[in-house]
Amino acid sequence: MSKIQPLLTSYKMGDLLLKNRLVIAPMTRSRANNKDNAPTELHVKYYKQRASAGLIISEGSQISKRAVGYVNTPGIYSEAQVKGWKAVTDAVHKEDGKIFIQLWHVGRVSHPDFHNGELPLAPSALNPNSKSFTPNGFKDTVTPKEMTLEDIKTTIEEFKQAAINAKKAGFDGLEIHSSNGYLFHQFFNNSSNKRTDNYGGSIKNRARFFFEVLDEISKVFPQNRIGVRFNPSMHNSHGIDVDQETIPLFEYVIKTLNDYNLAYVHLSEPFTDVSKVKYAVKNIAKHFRPLYNGTLIINSKFDQEKGNSIIKNNLADLVAYGKLFISNPDLVERFEQNAPLADWDVATFYSDTGEKGLTDYPKYKSTYI
Repeated sequence: MSKIQPLLTSYKMGDLLLKNRLVIAPMTRSRANNKDNAPTELHVKYYKQRASAGLIISEGSQISKRAVGYVNTPGIYSEAQVKGWKAVTDAVHKEDGKIFIQLWHVGRVSHPDFHNGELPLAPSALNPNSKSFTPNGFKDTVTPKEMTLEDIKTTIEEFKQAAINAKKAGFDGLEIHSSNGYLFHQFFNNSSNKRTDNYGGSIKNRARFFFEVLDEISKVFPQNRIGVRFNPSMHNSHGIDVDQETIPLFEYVIKTLNDYNLAYVHLSEPFTDVSKVKYAVKNIAKHFRPLYNGTLIINSKFDQEKGNSIIKNNLADLVAYGKLFISNPDLVERFEQNAPLADWDVATFYSDTGEKGLTDYPKYKSTYI
């Protein structure tokens, strides 16, 4: 009998029992091509096919119209969207799966094309000098509008309402997308936050908006059904740069989260080579594991062997897979059999190609034991 793989053991996450330690990472797929930006039967099929994962984290879902920044992404602010997501969660639950929704606000990584000509919102009026994937193709980002205190208050309420909608849609929990250069990350980072009020300057102030949103969402979902995601060593992307205060800020945030009873903290290893970036942490799991007492998810470019190793060495509790779950809907079963893995088609990741590259990847031909 073969040795049991750590990834394939069950895990108690708060009050949820996960059947294995494979997590589907949140991945934008740009298939909500309808006037409501609502999930469709394609989404139902896509997530149902992958329900053997221990936990699914949905693609990022904008909390309001002001939060959108990519074409054809599903939201969670309207009745049509709630109805569409309810069909998804019902399908996943029928397969004995667990699914969280990722709540998303892109902030300045948006474009006036999404907002009837109005500027996107951000902590400060600083252009990320990036590209925005608009309905009219890729366009240069613009200098955003610096959020007023009223804008901040409104956005906090939008996150809370999105959480209420997520509960109506039947999600088991939610993840706050506080990563990858989007709105929360923009508040965290010195290169994007030059505010002089209570939301800028000190590390505590730059983290304030995040914790205010977390506190409001905690009034809707139990904290053990709320996860958060960070990318501490993200550098030279979306206008975000690592400086001498970057890692200390994330250390402060993650240590403070020990006072909460969260479902998990979800961390990304560096997306790019940061070996020569002075203040960046090169090994995120190893650095932050000792700082956090709760469940830790790690992701970015893991394969079967590395995933099993990181669980075995207690550097994380769960491992999130992205591209491998795109092309291998039965990734859990393939890992069980040490079966070959299918390659993905990058050209269909974000394209409106319908089922192509979304739900047409076949399962492994062998009969599962």
